[in-house]
Amino acid sequence: MEIILRADVQHLGKVGDVVKVKDGYARNYLLPKGLAYPATEGNKKKIAYEGERLVKQQAAEKSAAEGEATRLADVHLTFEAKVGEENKLYGSITASDIQRKLEELGIHVDKRKIDLAEPIRELGDFHVGIKIHPEVRPEVRVTVVKE
Repeated sequence: MEIILRADVQHLGKVGDVVKVKDGYARNYLLPKGLAYPATEGNKKKIAYEGERLVKQQAAEKSAAEGEATRLADVHLTFEAKVGEENKLYGSITASDIQRKLEELGIHVDKRKIDLAEPIRELGDFHVGIKIHPEVRPEVRVTVVKE
């Protein structure tokens, strides 16, 4: 069966691609989930229109993300923490702590979008990425100093 993809499907194709798949895969998975249309002339026109609309929407989202990224690039956060021997922190600086500091500055970022592999547990300067868009990833400078 030939179908037109409405969304990116891993190992199959991108939005707007016309692909040939087994009937059961299309009928039982792709079509009910809204990931594809049957490849008819009317649907080809519809997906072309949807593709244009999607490109415009993604461009608008990217430009908004770039504006937010310029604001975030200038942000420098300083945390005061209690330290023990060998300048090890008693606690740690987590994504939630960074999100709270950003909220105080008036920047609203979901803590799940803060790209912190593991909590910060030592003194020093760190660069923490923020995932605001797949193509735009600004970094915030974080400094941890002794209390």
